[in-house]
Amino acid sequence: MLDALRIEIVEVSNEKVVARCPFMMQPDNTLDSFMGSFNSETVASVGSWNLLDMENEYAIGLEISANHIRGESEGTVKATGFPIHKTTMVWEIQITDENDKPICFSRCTTAVNKRIKKNNS
Repeated sequence: MLDALRIEIVEVSNEKVVARCPFMMQPDNTLDSFMGSFNSETVASVGSWNLLDMENEYAIGLEISANHIRGESEGTVKATGFPIHKTTMVWEIQITDENDKPICFSRCTTAVNKRIKKNNS
């Protein structure tokens, strides 16, 4: 899906995740709500997985909300996510245009679950 939507993960660290993609708009020149939500969930998911002990844990999406506050008509958008709670992985995501003007603010929560280890006996 990332390739189809041309979403590029630019940076991944314990403090933030940054992704870029071409602007996709609705007829009223606002960021398409699907793209805002998809970008936000992508950033939160990549960030959550980066912080996990992948042998013993996994993350799944629980909730997402997005507020589109400004229209844009062309260019690239950047989604930057910051972890604000690391037990259930609550992420705050800001989507901005090429000039760092905000387009969308979002919050995404992922659940951290323990992997069940299979007994091979």
